[in-house]
Amino acid sequence: MDTTAKGVGVTRWQLACIDMAGTTVRDDGLVDQAFTVALAGQGVAPGTAEYERMRAVVRKTQGQSKIEIFRLLLGGDEQQARAANETFEEAYGLLVDEGAVTPIPGAAEAIETLRAAGVKVALMTGFARATQEAIIEAVGWRGLVDLTLSPAEAGRGRPYPDLVLVAALRLGVDDVRRVAVVGDTPLDVIAGCRAGAGLVAGVLTGACDRPTLLAAGATHVIGSVGQLPHLLGLEQRLPSLRTA
Repeated sequence: MDTTAKGVGVTRWQLACIDMAGTTVRDDGLVDQAFTVALAGQGVAPGTAEYERMRAVVRKTQGQSKIEIFRLLLGGDEQQARAANETFEEAYGLLVDEGAVTPIPGAAEAIETLRAAGVKVALMTGFARATQEAIIEAVGWRGLVDLTLSPAEAGRGRPYPDLVLVAALRLGVDDVRRVAVVGDTPLDVIAGCRAGAGLVAGVLTGACDRPTLLAAGATHVIGSVGQLPHLLGLEQRLPSLRTA
């Protein structure tokens, strides 16, 4: 598939809704580690058949709200799901504090380029707000974007379109076709398509390959979020001075 948005002018795009883990930041397996801790807290030990079954579900639901994943894993038991989610967020937050999260190369520069061209940027996640804030603080991105959203603030997480639509409402978008959505999982792509976004790009910095992202409905697939300005027809800024 062509990886350029031909004919796109600077003024067409009003908003870019961009995923975090796997798209703008790399956590080198922290999600897996935190899930293991959370499942152990519910009596599901690594190496057991039940653990492997749950890990398979986790892999298939990448990008979804974490509390929803635990509800699915634990048979809808709300008390267990909330307890597991709290353990997950705590474990992930501790790992983030240890410096295990780093920006995807070119991500900050891409965001700065978009904003310099008048395109607003919203960072989205399946994590809870506190974890999202910890990641932003860890990579030094405080004030880098116009909006950050977690599922609890939008109503529902991915694959529902709520995160994209809430961002569009809050940031004054005139037409959802002027929204670009970017993510590394099929659920990111599905959410963008359901929201009616004019461009839904998959990136290859996560766990999914090009065919998987295209099958989910991606209009474009790019190597990384650093290529997004070019995809939208914008001139790339010089390397950012921001450091993690």
